[in-house]
Parts: sequence; C-alpha cells; structure tokens
Amino acid sequence: MTAVVEIAGVTVRRGTSLLLDNVDLVVNEGERWVIIGPNGAGKTTLLKVLSTQMHPTAGIVELLGETLGAVDVFELRPRIGLASSALAEQVPYEERVSDLVVSASYGVVGRWREQYDDQDFGRASDLMSLLQVDNMADRTFGTLSEGERKRVQIARALMTDPELLLLDEPGAGLDLAGREALLETLTALADDPTAPTSIMVTHHVEEIPSGITHLLLLRGGKVVAAGPLRDTLTNENLSRTFGMRLQVTEHDDRWAARSVPAARRTEG
Repeated sequence: MTAVVEIAGVTVRRGTSLLLDNVDLVVNEGERWVIIGPNGAGKTTLLKVLSTQMHPTAGIVELLGETLGAVDVFELRPRIGLASSALAEQVPYEERVSDLVVSASYGVVGRWREQYDDQDFGRASDLMSLLQVDNMADRTFGTLSEGERKRVQIARALMTDPELLLLDEPGAGLDLAGREALLETLTALADDPTAPTSIMVTHHVEEIPSGITHLLLLRGGKVVAAGPLRDTLTNENLSRTFGMRLQVTEHDDRWAARSVPAARRTEG
C-alpha cells in the first residue's frame, strides 16, 4: 500500500499548551478516515498540520511522499484539498459560487486576473453538479444556507483534483435536514473509488458517513485508538475518548452514541 500520510511522534506546543502529544498516524491511498474527539482534543490542530498550515514542534510529517520542512509547501498545497470554517470565513459574501469554485485552481479566493480555460470551467461545473450546487452557480456565497456553503466548499476543495481531501467539521452548524443532505453527499464521495483519500474531523459519531474505513480517536492531544472503523469504534474506546461511559450502536451503516444510564452503571 502507498502511504498518503505518514506522521511519527508529532507534537505541537503553543506557549505552555500542548496541542498534540507524540501522535503517530499512517493513512494509505484509498482509505477514508474520520477523526473524533471532544473539544480541545487536537483534531483541528492535526488537520492544520496535514494541510501544511502549521508545522509541528517535533516529529516527522510525510505527505504525498514529501517531508514537511524539506518541501515547498506552496507546491504541495494544490495536491491537498481543504474545506474548513476558517477558509469559509475568508470568502467575501458577495463572491459568486462559480467563481469561488474555479478560483481554487490558483489557490485564491475568488477571481481576479487569473486565466482559466474551458477545462477549468468544465471541471468546476461537473463538481458543482456532483455536490448539487450547480443551480446556485450565479448566486453569491452570502445568500447560501449553511448546508449549501458546506457543499460549495467541498466542490472547491476538489477543484485541483487533490490526492488528499481534508474536511474539518463539515456538519458543524447544520440542522437535521442539512446534516442528512450533507451525509448523503459525503457517502457518495466515500463510495467513489476515484475520489481522493480523505480525512474528516467531527465531534459526533452520528456524522460518520457510510463508506468511512478508518477511525482515529483523540483526547487531550493524544491518540486513544486508531484503526479500522468497526474494530476501533467500541464502547470502551469512545468512553475513554470522552471521559464518560458511552454505548455505541450501529444501524444500516449509521452510528449513534449515548451515555449509559446511571442505573446500568451501578449494575455493571
């Protein structure tokens, strides 16, 4: 197997705070990973390292066969698709959806004086159709619902035909209908053999789309468990991750978790 991501002993310190603590992770080509953990677990920090937006304090990071610190990140970044709330905050509300998607080819937000050809516009159109936002091409980003913005961000992240796709809490801020619509999209991506290797961050097991193959659990910047989804998403591992007794259930490739009632804790 070809490793798309290979990190060893990755530690990130900011002042007196230890954001990541000796994290190891190997993600192979074609795998679909989800990272789950409570607030402050280090999930977004890890994604920043993997997107080359942040360098670790210690440890080795190899992305797509290149070693972070020994490669020009501006050459590496177009090979990595990223959708995050931080990126969305940089988008002007008056930006047209079609311009936002196609401009990812140059790594800029919105069109300026870049030159695009028919192939660029054709790919942007195909991706907007895939993410079901093609009917919004002429609308401005500020007029979209939160769910629509999420799908536009993913279309933009796929524009450069990346080898690695990173999704930072794509379900955050969505209502039930918006979350379910997004999960349908993410499931279609996960099931597509031509889609890039992907890593998604979330707080909730309910947001794991069908097709996810692997799971990384983080707590306090440390790895609690990592491996194939069905082997790793256990009551014990999730309870350790969130610091409370939890029960995991699965139905039709969808997951849920709830706390164990006090009476049952006593019985156990």
